[in-house]
Amino acid sequence: MEKEIDGEVEREKQRVPDTPVEVLVELLIKANNIAASTGNMPEELKSHLQKAVDIAGGLDDYLDKITTQESEPLAELYKKTISHDWDHVHKEGKTLFRLPKECITGHVEGQTLKMLIHMSKAKRVLEIGMFTGYGALSMAEGLPEDGLLIACEIEPYLKDFAQPFFDKSPHGKKITVKTGSAMATLKELAAAGEQFDMVFIDADKNNYINYYNFILENNLLRMQGVICVDNSLFKGKVYLGDTTDGSGLALREFNQFVADDPRVEQVIIPLRDGISVIRRVPLAAESSHGQSKIRDDEVFRGINGRPILDRMRLDGKVAYVTGAGQGIGRAFAHALGEAGAKIAVVDLDPDRAEAVCEELFLKGINAFSITADISKSDDVQRMIDSIVSKWGTIHIACNNAGINMNSASEDTSLEEWDRTFNVNLRGTFMCCQAAGRVMLKQGYGKIINTASMASLIVPHPQKQLSYNASKAGVVKLTQTLGTEWIDRGVRVNCISPGIVDTPLIHSESLRPLVQRWLSDIPAGRLAQVTDLQAAVVFLACDASDYMTGHNLVIEGGQSLW
Repeated sequence: MEKEIDGEVEREKQRVPDTPVEVLVELLIKANNIAASTGNMPEELKSHLQKAVDIAGGLDDYLDKITTQESEPLAELYKKTISHDWDHVHKEGKTLFRLPKECITGHVEGQTLKMLIHMSKAKRVLEIGMFTGYGALSMAEGLPEDGLLIACEIEPYLKDFAQPFFDKSPHGKKITVKTGSAMATLKELAAAGEQFDMVFIDADKNNYINYYNFILENNLLRMQGVICVDNSLFKGKVYLGDTTDGSGLALREFNQFVADDPRVEQVIIPLRDGISVIRRVPLAAESSHGQSKIRDDEVFRGINGRPILDRMRLDGKVAYVTGAGQGIGRAFAHALGEAGAKIAVVDLDPDRAEAVCEELFLKGINAFSITADISKSDDVQRMIDSIVSKWGTIHIACNNAGINMNSASEDTSLEEWDRTFNVNLRGTFMCCQAAGRVMLKQGYGKIINTASMASLIVPHPQKQLSYNASKAGVVKLTQTLGTEWIDRGVRVNCISPGIVDTPLIHSESLRPLVQRWLSDIPAGRLAQVTDLQAAVVFLACDASDYMTGHNLVIEGGQSLW
């Protein structure tokens, strides 16, 4: 059976030219054959023709070879599609139309769509025209685990054809196929208020304009979303002057319509039969449509033209995180790095700090490690100097390192008290002061200290006097610095987590307390370090510029009971 399928694949390569490049190759080969059979043809002309054949003829094969290989489910779906007898299926009345196997998206285009999904960070995709699902599955592979792709397909037979391949893939669960009229499905989605990050159109060419207009006019495309349109070069017939082909003329009209549409900008990528990538222009430019009620201000445009999520980016910023080798600090380092910042990973344990740096590097985040004990002033200053020496400045100081030792108040030793305060309060103060001097000089900075829910309540039944008092001190330190420095461009805030689920919590000594803690938390669970990540990014970004001296409590409601 495999030989038979492979033979079908080989015959597929001999099919009738279907793209501008394939048509060009066929014409060049014919011209080259004529030149070869003509005795008086200059050798130089023959040489040029052969080079043209080699360049044009080798392009698709090279792209196929060099493009990241498709997954096994996609490869199986491709083989099944091109070996299927679509003419016979149509004669049996199982499909409404005769479906040429050339309709399949294919390896290079499939990987291109997957790459566009990654680049646009799309989570929700709408596909108009699925065929056997190669493009749908390619895009689904690029979606996050909670992503969704809705495919509109008029042929019920194709849904049944594709489903077994979707079921074999771990990404197939992201795909929902809706059969019937695509326009009816679009109306249903619009009525439900659905929106998509990317829309891929590969259906009946004469309806492209209708689909496109309906999508824009009914806000099915979210702000900053993109529309991708397949076959927009259609064998070159969209730009050849003598075109009489109906689909070619329809696509010519569509391409020109989009080019003239002030709501969008587009580019056509000459891949295979052409892919148009279309996006809305900035919102302010759309306000010129005579809509006098629109107020063209920062609420409408965004501050400096940046919508809110862009204002939460940290691109170009330099940050450090103390205690970043594990737990909350590690989560903060990842969050700030994912938002675009360069990260100095500071920890008392050099191996842990370096391990986090390696994690960040694998995600494309610039980072380096610093070994420091923040209870020592020399270490703190060396930390600051190292960062400024490497990256020239510090924009974000995340003072997270801390320790906790439990003892009854009457048994708390001065050694325990001093050690706790030296790290939690004195160390945090020294970091704030050293980083603050850099930030005050440049007129900008964000300082984020890690306090604790223990600054608000007395956690129980554990006894931790020195810890509770030190964290209350961190809050007052934050409030004081926040008011002193805001008019000089430096904001100081803190985050107070509740009880965080870490390996320490499940130690033999603390395990018996977990159920007691859970009974005191309205959320019914302990905090995860990931519950805190958005807060540190918010306090570090420009969107929180009007906040200072604030204690942001994240404890599942525990301090309310």
